[in-house]
Parts: sequence; C-alpha cells; structure tokens
Amino acid sequence: MDEIDEPHIREDANSNEVITQSSSFVKGETSAEVSNPPKVDSQVEVLHDKVTKQIIKEGHGHNKPTKYSTCFFHYRAWSEGTQHKFEDTWQEQRPIEMVLGKEKKEMTGLGIGVASMKAGERALLRVGWELGYGKEGSFSFPNVPPMADLVYEVELIGFDPTKEGKARSDMTVEERIGAADQRKVDGNALFKEEKLEEAMQQYEMAIAYMGDDFMFQLFGKYRDMALAVKNPCHLNTAACLIKLNRYEEAIGQCTIVLSEDENNVKALFRRGKSRAALGQTDAAREDFLKARKHAPEDKAIARELRLLAEHDKVIHQKQKELYKGIFGPRPQPKPKPSNWLILIWHSLLSVFYRLIALFKRGTHKSD
Repeated sequence: MDEIDEPHIREDANSNEVITQSSSFVKGETSAEVSNPPKVDSQVEVLHDKVTKQIIKEGHGHNKPTKYSTCFFHYRAWSEGTQHKFEDTWQEQRPIEMVLGKEKKEMTGLGIGVASMKAGERALLRVGWELGYGKEGSFSFPNVPPMADLVYEVELIGFDPTKEGKARSDMTVEERIGAADQRKVDGNALFKEEKLEEAMQQYEMAIAYMGDDFMFQLFGKYRDMALAVKNPCHLNTAACLIKLNRYEEAIGQCTIVLSEDENNVKALFRRGKSRAALGQTDAAREDFLKARKHAPEDKAIARELRLLAEHDKVIHQKQKELYKGIFGPRPQPKPKPSNWLILIWHSLLSVFYRLIALFKRGTHKSD
C-alpha cells in the first residue's frame, strides 16, 4: 500500500481551469439545520423584474459564470407564500449541475441568480412565479401551489468557464469518467498545497459526475473505471476531513467506499482513525483488525492498534483508581478506649475476694 494514511496524489496531469470556493457541504452543513429561509439584512439587488438577490456571504475573485458555463451549486427552495421547503440539495450531499442557458424552464429565475454570483458566494434569491413553476405550480412538488413565488438559498461552489455547454447527460461514459478524473487531479494538486477545502470542492464535483443514476447503469469494465475515480475522491475527501478534525463526515465518506468495496484497506484505516478520535475505540479496533487482515505488514495499522491498546491500558488504570477512591480499603475496627479506673477497681475486688477466701480456709483449719 502507498501511504495508507494519506491519499494517493496524482502528479502527471495538467489541470483545467476550474474556479471554486468553499461550499457549505464541505463545512458539514445538513438540511436538518435549516427549515425556514434565512433572514438577510444586506442590500437588495434587482437582477430582473422578477428576480432579486441579497448576498449572505461574499464570493472571491472577479469572474462570474457566463452563458454555457457549467455551474455546480447547492440550494434550498421554499414556496414564499407557505414557507414550505420543497427541495434541498445539501440533504443529498451532492451539488446540482446547471449549464447556463440550457436550464429547465422552471429554473429560469434560479439561473439568472446563479449567473450573477462569484465562486464561493452564498445568496438569497426571490423569484416571481412567472420564472418559476408558473400558473400550474409543480406536480413533482405538491408544496409548490399555482402561481407560487419562490425563495432560494444558493451557494455557488464553482463553475467551469468553458463554453461548450455540454451537460453530463449529453456526455458519453468515457467523457463523464474523464471529466471526473480531471476534477480529482485538480483536487489532488490542491491537497498537496494544503488547500483542503478547495480540494474537497473538486472531489465533490468529480463525484457529481458519477451520481447514483449514472452508476446504476454501468456494468463490467465501465463500472470498474468509474469506481477507480469515484472511490479515491471519497477517500481523499476523508483524508481532508480528518486533517480538519471533522471525523463524523470522514466516517461517512469511508462508509460509502466500503459499501462498494468492503475490504478497502484505506477506507477501513481512515474510518478507524476517525472512530478512534471520537472515542469509539471498539469500532475503531474492529476496522483496524479487518484492515490488518489484508495488509498484515503495514506499520501504520500496527501503530494505530498499539495506540488503542495503550489507550485502553490508561483507561483501565484510571477506572481502577477511581473505584479505589470511591469505595476505598475496608476500614479496620478501632479498639475501644479502656476505662482504667474500672480495670483497677475490678483488680482490687479480685484481690479482696481472694484474701477473704484465704481467711476462711485458715479459720476452718484452726477449728
């Protein structure tokens, strides 16, 4: 195995220009944390008669996506009148891909908003029903009634400024895998520079090319080719998360790999490290032992098992001292203090009775 505690870094590829910044996905945000649109006090920017924007978090750089740019972003969507949330891509932990100028009709307003954003920017968009689901509302989302104005919370992870305008659905299998692999190469370069969050963004975009619907259609060599790119992206993301002390998320990334390859040594090792960091020592030991079966000579695995054993020894000693302190040694009975006056009195009485007895014996003999 090569560097089991670090991701394998590709050094032989040139990266395409991909503009990215931090996403809330890589910061560990989940949909359960947000049920209503955020309250925003920033200035309202009018993008269109039916679209306004308020910036929640500033982006970086000066570039913005143009027509036919492929944009990757997360968003939450609410029906403004009812405040019902009807879509949340953070929940799936996978960004949406949109080719500007080729978006679905109901996403026209959303596309206008995304086109105004910089990489890393987060914004609140308000879209009139005319540029949303229209007079009929949505059959797919019952929470979107007819003529419903929409509210979006959007974060632009990054965009590919190429102008080919080719969406994933229009790509061949080889093209999709190749595009994902290039994202992985870019992520590895960022990892080497210790730009961990930016690296995770690239891995996330690579994984987006190989969603569940795409993987379900693959068999044989094509599935193997896809997994050869997808699994390292999950594993390298886990390595970044471990460096950032975000162990729960790292466990999730490793578990995805193990669902495809239950004996993957790097996934077992990194999940074990994350579990150990969270104090889940029994589960961590189970992962390390399973990893050792497939890599018995690996020193990193042996080191982690040794650290677990030392940790258990320390915990056992502390528990022993704790119990000793709580219950303590069994107290010895203290001798009751003696009353010396009573002892002397008893002694005198004993002598007195003996003298009387001797006197009586002498009297009987003389008679």
